[in-house]
Parts: sequence; C-alpha cells; structure tokens
Amino acid sequence: MKLKFIADVHISPTTISDLQQAGYHIIRVTDFLPPTASDKEIITLAIDRDAIIITQDLDFSDLIAQGGMAKPSVVSLRLSKVKPNVVTRILQQVLPQIQTQLIEGVIVSIDETSFRIRKLPVATR
Repeated sequence: MKLKFIADVHISPTTISDLQQAGYHIIRVTDFLPPTASDKEIITLAIDRDAIIITQDLDFSDLIAQGGMAKPSVVSLRLSKVKPNVVTRILQQVLPQIQTQLIEGVIVSIDETSFRIRKLPVATR
C-alpha cells in the first residue's frame, strides 16, 4: 500500500517537491483547500483522501487525540530548525521506519534526534 500524505501550509513547497521526487505521494493542503482552511477542514480532507497529515502545528494532534479519533495519522514536526533541506532529510530518514504504524493510525512526534509514536485513538484517563 502506497501511503498518501497531505502537507500543512507550514511545510515548505521545496520539501514537498523533494519528497515527490523521492517517490512519496504528497500534496499540499492548498491544492484542495484555501490557505485559511481550519484544522478541522484539513482533518476531514485527510480522512476523505485516506492520507496522513504532515505538520508543524501541534493543534492537529490535540484535536485528533481529544476527539478520540482513530484516523488520520499525523506526523508532527517539533524541530528547532525548519529549513526545507533539514525537514526533508529528517522525513526521509523517519518515514520508512514508521510506515506500518502510519497505516494503523498514530500520532508521530519528530524532533532532531528521535521520534515518538502514540497509537490512535489516544486513551483518555
């Protein structure tokens, strides 16, 4: 199964292009929605397209976790350096390692040195 990704507006077009050239099926959210689209609209788009959201916005993880949702998966970038070449390099290192989990429904938090995976739906206490 080939994974599909939707990049939030905070992800550089350069990163999207580089990932496309590397064989990833990734589109920018603005290819389908206005730049002012709400996070909920983007989540709905991801669900409708069976796609994974790549974002630097922490709100997506919160909305999905608090909503008890099992999909879509979210790749949340928590990077101090967001230069496109750094983001691209990190995504190309991590995405192949987490493909199975992304299919199952997870929130993945990535920083410069590691990543953490939480299975969806997130259990509430």
